[in-house]
Amino acid sequence: MSFWEKIEKDIKKNIQEGLTFFKEGSSAVSQKIGKFTEEGKRKYKVFTLKTKVQDEFTKLGGKIYDLRRKSKNPMTNKRVNEIILKIKKLEAQIKSKEKKIKTRAKKTRRKQAKKKGGVK
Repeated sequence: MSFWEKIEKDIKKNIQEGLTFFKEGSSAVSQKIGKFTEEGKRKYKVFTLKTKVQDEFTKLGGKIYDLRRKSKNPMTNKRVNEIILKIKKLEAQIKSKEKKIKTRAKKTRRKQAKKKGGVK
């Protein structure tokens, strides 16, 4: 799966998760809000970065299309290369944040497992 396909899939998934979250009852939300606040902020930052990538891919596609109509090599265009560089930076930021989210999730699961094991 290409990076673009992954971004598109993740954005659709995040939108669906958001809709599911809002469909839950308000009492369930208020109980979980404290627990998920930090995790939610991190996931929202990743989501925001992914939407920025989607915007950059759109710009890139438009620019390449315009250049191809003029029979020019798009890879020699300064603006195309700037957009590609921006996408690469966003991709690195996304990978870093996703890695942190996974690490924190693992730590949380370990803590929960210890609590369950210690209660017996």
